[in-house]
Amino acid sequence: MRIFFSRLLICTVLLFLPLPGFAAEQQPPPGAAIASAHYLATAAGHEILARGGNAFDAAIAVSSTLAVVEPISSGLGGGGFFLLHDAQTGNDIFLDARETSPIAATKEKYLTADGELDRDRATNGAWAAGIPGLPAALVHLATQHGRLPLSESLAPAIRTARDGFPVYERLVKGYSSRQAVMERYPGTRAVFLSSGKPLQTGDIFRQPDLAATLEQLAAKGFDGFYKGDVANKLVAGVNAQGGQWTAAELAAYRVKIRSPLRFRYHNWDIVTAPPPSSGGIALAQILQILEPYKLQDMDETRRVHLIVEAMRRAYRDRTFYPGDPDFVKVPVKLLTAPDYAAGLRSGIHPEKATPSTALSGQPTPLEDEETTHFSVMDGEGNLVAATQTVNLLYGSGLIAPGTGVLLNNEMDDFALRPGTPNAFGVMGYEANAPQPGKRMLSSMSPTFMISNQKTAILGTPGGSRIITMVLLGILGFDNGLGAQDVAALPRYHHQWLPDVIDTEPEALSQDAVMALRKMGHAVTVPAENKDGAASSHSWGNLQTILWNRAAGTLEAGSDPRHDAGKGTVILKSDKQ
Repeated sequence: MRIFFSRLLICTVLLFLPLPGFAAEQQPPPGAAIASAHYLATAAGHEILARGGNAFDAAIAVSSTLAVVEPISSGLGGGGFFLLHDAQTGNDIFLDARETSPIAATKEKYLTADGELDRDRATNGAWAAGIPGLPAALVHLATQHGRLPLSESLAPAIRTARDGFPVYERLVKGYSSRQAVMERYPGTRAVFLSSGKPLQTGDIFRQPDLAATLEQLAAKGFDGFYKGDVANKLVAGVNAQGGQWTAAELAAYRVKIRSPLRFRYHNWDIVTAPPPSSGGIALAQILQILEPYKLQDMDETRRVHLIVEAMRRAYRDRTFYPGDPDFVKVPVKLLTAPDYAAGLRSGIHPEKATPSTALSGQPTPLEDEETTHFSVMDGEGNLVAATQTVNLLYGSGLIAPGTGVLLNNEMDDFALRPGTPNAFGVMGYEANAPQPGKRMLSSMSPTFMISNQKTAILGTPGGSRIITMVLLGILGFDNGLGAQDVAALPRYHHQWLPDVIDTEPEALSQDAVMALRKMGHAVTVPAENKDGAASSHSWGNLQTILWNRAAGTLEAGSDPRHDAGKGTVILKSDKQ
């Protein structure tokens, strides 16, 4: 059995299914495609499509199954963003299921006696957790967009939580790095130490309490999680660890329906995440700065120099302006205007790096496993790009006893101490300060790309690097690459502060690194790290779909950097 599952673990993403529903004059996709980070989540989506569900029903199945099999990355105790396209109406919808700040979580609660940021409180345990949004998103998808009852779309996740799945290496390594925190809490120990010792690769991980919570959600919808027995256990579990949640604020949580951010790049319409994500604004700025350049005709050094300078300027603005638009006025129109991008472009020297205003002195920690992304297209042309998270590895580490729900640590994404970098080395100020019910700033950037011949879906985890990974994916599709090649592209990143180009191993040639340094860029090359720092490994987990409408082909790409369920499964469509 273990050998069977280990073989399945290297397979996941592309499923083609003929589905009815297109009008005769419309051109349907040649099937359906799902790209996710785990084969069981992809299989769950396939199962729901086969039962007659649409992309939105499949998204519920994929999302909830990822919540079971990737507790290191996401879960019912976290939140996410869902970018939707309804093929029948032609509407694009941004479903904001970001966590919200509890009423008691003021800035002062996260400071030490000498006024410094209390990093432990910001990232571990009860005070680190925002009010979860993912369960409300699943209910909304089912009631407003799906065809099947929520209970049917959640059935694969319930089954997987109850019966278990084989533990893979990434879960074990992540647990090892967070073990001291997770074993502080009785509810977490009960789940992860059920046999008296930490899980090992190949063990079957069963989560009966999580299955029961999912069953309550399936049976009662919103009230099954945000009210009643589950809600009472969540409040009790948080407050037992010193937190101050109330039943009323859980019951008051609501998803937000927002208009996606839209802009043009070359021949593409880009549809992406608006605030409280910073991703869409940054992508619009970077791509509009780069618009006049023929990047594909440049040598590596000049191309990377220009892209990095555009990144630098966008991340500088990210520090000061974006936040929850329900609480602060975000100058989206100004920040995404082509004229504003032209002004930023005019300050780029073609041969010299622009020094960032100041250096924080903080390295940029990696996040490649603490968030997850999936992409779905059904046979009617409905699209879903979804990125969901619990923030850092295993979130806050706290499971409320009796729920199986691992809570997020998204409060660290607020500017808890203005001007102090968070766990990802990015800073913020008053626009992203916590207030009761406010949503913390995010980099999650689920994105659609539409040209007159092609439609693409992409997104990734990666903390502050999400934006630059999606950016490089967009540039890859623009350069004619296929879905798998885009998922495999080498990655580099600059975020204004610290003032350094961070790279994956061998992402840039040695000649380009030397030339960039001569231009004044600081470049971190992982092979040069003497202490085996975290930046020596690769980033992200990009999941992509590409529908070439002109050629009538459909493909999906799953990031080759991780082996927990990646690969390609192709079931040919009957449509010819």
